[in-house]
Amino acid sequence: MRQDTGQTTQTFAAWAIPVSLAVLLLKLLAWWVTGSVALLSDALESVVNVAAALLAYFAVRISGMPPDKKHPFGHKKAEYLSAVAEGTLIVLAALLIIREAVFALPNPELAGAPLLGIAINVGATCLNGIWAFLLLRIGGRENSPALVASAKHIFTDLMTSVGVVVGLLVAMATGWLILDPLIAILVAVNILWEGWKVIRSSVDGLMDASLSDGDLKSVRETVEANLGPALEYHDLRGRRSANMIFVEFHLVVDGNMSVTDAHDICDDIEGALVQKFPGSVFVIHLEPDTELKETARVIAVE
Repeated sequence: MRQDTGQTTQTFAAWAIPVSLAVLLLKLLAWWVTGSVALLSDALESVVNVAAALLAYFAVRISGMPPDKKHPFGHKKAEYLSAVAEGTLIVLAALLIIREAVFALPNPELAGAPLLGIAINVGATCLNGIWAFLLLRIGGRENSPALVASAKHIFTDLMTSVGVVVGLLVAMATGWLILDPLIAILVAVNILWEGWKVIRSSVDGLMDASLSDGDLKSVRETVEANLGPALEYHDLRGRRSANMIFVEFHLVVDGNMSVTDAHDICDDIEGALVQKFPGSVFVIHLEPDTELKETARVIAVE
């Protein structure tokens, strides 16, 4: 089942490359027929989309590799590295957009066929929107940071494109061509913020940030439902690595219990956790009842 899941993620990561290329070509065509710096800024962001799609594809392939002697915990963090690189590229794109917009401020102009260019850009935006929705849905389902980061970046691109089109229509209707480079600068500021958010969330994954409250609650509920004759558990902690979680905790049992019986309790708990979080790793440290803690979650023994 995990192999099929990994294959699904790789398939979508691979398709992101031709889709991003198609969107880029459409946006470059829109800029070429209009000369709009705002449309150029939109196209520059799509250049980053292509690079990000390539990064995500290779990251997903690497993260899908099984653990080996050098990487006993697997290769899942490759996706976080990809997401950090993508966030950096997003910031770079924003800086390039600001540069082009500042140069255009003294002499703003719209040449060529602006309505045709806008129509082409709208077509590219629709394609981007459909693809971003699919990536976000699959990335969320498979817990793939690389696909989720790509989807969020594309949604940023989508909002950017909508703002650019609306701004250009207003500029054409009013004759205020200065709106063209000003819109490009506003687009860049928004892109900078989105890039920072992608980098921040990915760095959390690289730094082994704790599981989310929702994941921790699910783990605790599963443990408590399968404690059996165990007395309590404590010191539970965990982290996420892409679609895997790593959890460890101490389990207190009667000091007179046999090793076999205590091991059976651990097997029951671990089996339930693996069923809830397939492919994940759980470490249970057994302790005798002399290690009971008042602050631990205690299950009364009848």
